Amino acid sequence: MSTATSETVDTQASEAEPTPEQQEQSRLASLWSQHYDLVILPAIIIVLLAFLFTYVGTRQLDTIEQRVLAVDNVGKLLWQQIELAAVSTVLVLVIAVPLGIILSRRGARRAQGPVLAVGGFAQALPPFGVLLLMAFWLDFGFWTAIIGLTIAALLPVLRNTVVGLQQVDQSLIEAARGMGMTSRQTLFRVEIPLAVPVIVAGLRVALVLNVGTATLASYIGAGGLGELVQQALRLNRINVLLVAGGIIAALALLIDWLAGVAERIVVARSG
Repeated sequence: MSTATSETVDTQASEAEPTPEQQEQSRLASLWSQHYDLVILPAIIIVLLAFLFTYVGTRQLDTIEQRVLAVDNVGKLLWQQIELAAVSTVLVLVIAVPLGIILSRRGARRAQGPVLAVGGFAQALPPFGVLLLMAFWLDFGFWTAIIGLTIAALLPVLRNTVVGLQQVDQSLIEAARGMGMTSRQTLFRVEIPLAVPVIVAGLRVALVLNVGTATLASYIGAGGLGELVQQALRLNRINVLLVAGGIIAALALLIDWLAGVAERIVVARSG
């Protein structure tokens, strides 16, 4: 090969190889395409809250609106809303994941269809109707709302647990058994770690559902931000209704963002 030809090949090879700056730009572009929603969502929350504060600050609120929108009152109702969503989601996790694991085992697969069908029927019921039925059946209050919220959000985690375990590559399970692992060891060391991303995705859906549905818990005396909505409707105060809706929307978006961050972390570690 001549010297000129060799120099041409070297030049083409150097031109084809990306520079460090290009590699960094490509990496940043890839990260943005995968996680852009984690940047956009907080921006939407900030804009929404800024609009609410600006709106309230430019309005002449009467004494009733000032009392309802007082920081201590809104803060108390906000904490109740978070508490309702958190406790019910923990119960969903405690109930749905073990039940999903049991239904994914070979001996219980016949019961899988009926149980998921019952769960689908429970989720299809109107949440407001479920809460009212539970209240008249049991009693009005916090724990009745927790039971109703748990029933309403059970299916996503249950279904994702079953699907996640069923999607584990059978060859990996057979390899683990061939290495001498027991069924229990294979479940906890191979199957569950591989199914965790799918389970977390279902938990994210359940958490966001609970945050929104917890607004209805105020109708059975369980508190929450639904109290603001009720007060706005009873008192015919549009300003209170707008602020209540904005806070509920911002809370749902924030919870969804936090759940999304947790989901990405879990997927990255399991992958």
